[in-house]
Amino acid sequence: MQNLVILGATGSIGASTLSVISRNPQAYRAYALVANASVDKMLALCLEHRPVIAHMVDENAAASLRSRLPAAMNVQVTTGTPDLLCLMRSPDVDTVMAAIVGAAGLLPTFEAVKAGKRVLLANKEALVMSGRLFIDAAKASGALVLPVDSEHNAIFQCLPELVQSHLGHCDLDTAGVSHILLTGSGGPFLTSDLTTFATMTPAQACKHPNWSMGPKISVDSATMMNKGLEYIEARWLFNAGPEQLKVVIHPQSVIHSMVQYVDGSVVAQMGNPDMRTPIAHCLAYPQRIASGVEPLDFFKVGQLSFHEPDFERFPCLALAMAASAQGQEATTVLNAANEIAVEAFLGRQLKFTDIARVNELCLGRVPAATLSSIDDILMLDAEARRYAVEAIAALAQ
Repeated sequence: MQNLVILGATGSIGASTLSVISRNPQAYRAYALVANASVDKMLALCLEHRPVIAHMVDENAAASLRSRLPAAMNVQVTTGTPDLLCLMRSPDVDTVMAAIVGAAGLLPTFEAVKAGKRVLLANKEALVMSGRLFIDAAKASGALVLPVDSEHNAIFQCLPELVQSHLGHCDLDTAGVSHILLTGSGGPFLTSDLTTFATMTPAQACKHPNWSMGPKISVDSATMMNKGLEYIEARWLFNAGPEQLKVVIHPQSVIHSMVQYVDGSVVAQMGNPDMRTPIAHCLAYPQRIASGVEPLDFFKVGQLSFHEPDFERFPCLALAMAASAQGQEATTVLNAANEIAVEAFLGRQLKFTDIARVNELCLGRVPAATLSSIDDILMLDAEARRYAVEAIAALAQ
């Protein structure tokens, strides 16, 4: 029986994780659920899954949840960063699902890695921001990091066991890998007229053709920044150089990613677009369990198509790839700037096309300082957010 902490329990990944757990109650228990401020959703989850701990980042939300939970349930409601980090270190916790979106997920995820937990990584920003520190901490503690993002999970499944067991420090050349092929659907604007991009609304950007996701990730998919962040994450997970990473547009989202070998073989992982598949894989690895996802019906799949990415259409993807080559400071700045820019777009304070402009302006201000600790990263993250606010104000003039 694995005791799980779900960071981001009220989000889409949290819901999918709880769905898989519910199908396998003999093997997994939702020991602790963590959310920001969604009291109604957390209350419903507590009533259904009966965790030992419910942690709310927002103190007022924690107080509200505490007052509404039946005393007989005996659920401990906690709040604050110290309590959250203590939970990550608890000997009662076996596995942590890291599904808090954005930079907010960095500290608890990093703490779980330092504590040597089994970490199911759905928060790509942890690696985008802390790359080398994260990978080295996992090696030092013996933490088992398993990628949940459908693309990285697909790559993981297509790699030999020797690479799987040495994530972050593997040697792709020795394993006979020539390229990692990271697929992306191209989002809702893949075929839209470029002249209409400036007038695209948040509702249009969030209407992904294949996946059901939260607003921030949906907008990132529309700009393909999501794929850019995944490119950076893949660089760290698989110790890959830029010459070993390729992005392939695959609108149908049937092939979730591929690995090309030096002998000409290409191994692909395929399946219906449902996050319960990679979640179930990571929960049970190296075994397999039922996820609740219908198997792929090849007679209904239809045509599969592939295209090179158009960087005029998706400048955010090009910026992310350039930042990856530039280094950790650049990817930290880019991630922070993008979070602020997307938030402004969702609040209708910024045009869709200005998301890339804000990101580019902030990348032009990357400092020369080296990031040697999580505190350094968080300081640069805060500084980059100030850059982004300034850039948005300048564009509004």
